Amino acid sequence: MDTSTTYNYKVVRQFAIMTVVWGIVGMLVGVYIAAELVWPQLNMDIPWLTFSRLRPLHTNAVIFAFGGCALFATSYYVVQRTCQTRLMSDKLAAFTFWGWQLIIVLAAVTLPLGITTSKEYAELEWPIDILITIVWVVYAIVFFGTIMKRRTKHIYVANWFYGAFILTIALLHVVNSAEIPVSLTKSYSVYPGAIDAMVQWWYGHNAVGFFLTAGFLGMMYYFIPKQANRPVYSYRLSVVHFWALISVYMWAGPHHLHYTALPDWVQSVGMVFSLILLAPSWGGMINGIMTLSGAWHKLRDDPILKFLIVSVSFYGMSTFEGPMMSIKTVNSLSHYTDWTIGHVHSGALGWVAMVTIGAMYFLIPRMFGKEKMYSTPLVELHFWIATIGVVLYIASMWMAGVMQGLMWRAVNPDGTLTYSFVETVKAMHPFYFVRMLGGLAFLSGMLIMAYNVIKTVAGQRPVEGAIPQAA
Repeated sequence: MDTSTTYNYKVVRQFAIMTVVWGIVGMLVGVYIAAELVWPQLNMDIPWLTFSRLRPLHTNAVIFAFGGCALFATSYYVVQRTCQTRLMSDKLAAFTFWGWQLIIVLAAVTLPLGITTSKEYAELEWPIDILITIVWVVYAIVFFGTIMKRRTKHIYVANWFYGAFILTIALLHVVNSAEIPVSLTKSYSVYPGAIDAMVQWWYGHNAVGFFLTAGFLGMMYYFIPKQANRPVYSYRLSVVHFWALISVYMWAGPHHLHYTALPDWVQSVGMVFSLILLAPSWGGMINGIMTLSGAWHKLRDDPILKFLIVSVSFYGMSTFEGPMMSIKTVNSLSHYTDWTIGHVHSGALGWVAMVTIGAMYFLIPRMFGKEKMYSTPLVELHFWIATIGVVLYIASMWMAGVMQGLMWRAVNPDGTLTYSFVETVKAMHPFYFVRMLGGLAFLSGMLIMAYNVIKTVAGQRPVEGAIPQAA
């Protein structure tokens, strides 16, 4: 086949299929550790099955394996389609696929063994950090190289979001992972004390901001208009959304460090920028949802649109809740409680996973020459199971978190604490059980998706899309 007249769908297919696989793996680990909080004996006194070791495996698997593969798949697809040209290099694109899978496998081996830097979302040790950097640089070369050889004058807004995500994650990763190796499996951060914490949460919050927001907004700006068969509601708003978001997001990290050794003025700067962040975030949400203006009836019959539009609704809720939790007085109640866990999963399951699932249901059949999935009713079933799962999860954690915060700060007339720490842990138990049920429901939806994907691609020949030729 003449590669000059076709898109490279092979790497998109590979990443799309692995998105589903890693989604199941990451969420399975999540459900298991949620069950450990209900029944602690599930760790069976085996060190690598303890919550403390499996929890970073869960976060890395769902963020970088599931979310990462989705971002690679969709960015490679979108940049080709909107630039009307093949990826700059098939070999380099293939390298990013196999390199990323190797990183994921190395994480799955090292984290349960306790080989970790202990930095949130950046737990992998220095040899893996170097490999991540190499793969990411190659990814940037492929993505921006493709934009440079585009056959369209205009760069569609989704590519701006993908591009910002790629560049910013490179910067965040290199700066936060600056470390001094002392052996093959151990290193120490180059930053001291409070500075290390500040750099870590500059990275940690912007990993959320760019990996889990900007990249997936690129997904939103392509797949909602495509699935709805309508232009984006306001292209001007999408450009304002982009510049406002990337200008403000970088400054919000200190809100993770309220009431710590971080200077008070730095905490306040983080809080103020977090509050400002509400405006561009909601601008993007309104733009995504209003793309359906005049076509709301499509939501009745199209479960893929349901995934995409509900995901944007969760994006709106999460980006209201985040700035609210950054206010110091609210944070004094919410900090260190499971309210934070509820907030994270409102974004991770409600926004990131839902928009990813919708995009994969759009992409996967087209990679195999089909217009739609094997079973639309199964997509519908998956939507409702996933939605119920998210609501169970976040509602239980919200209630548990507020209760926790109130119990911790309750004092008797003589100034002593009303509740012991053990009493607060005991009070959490029923909420942990409901949280586990919510996670189990979401995982069940992913298994339904896997069955639907297998039935869709079984016996089908992979296809390569034809690039429109100039007249």
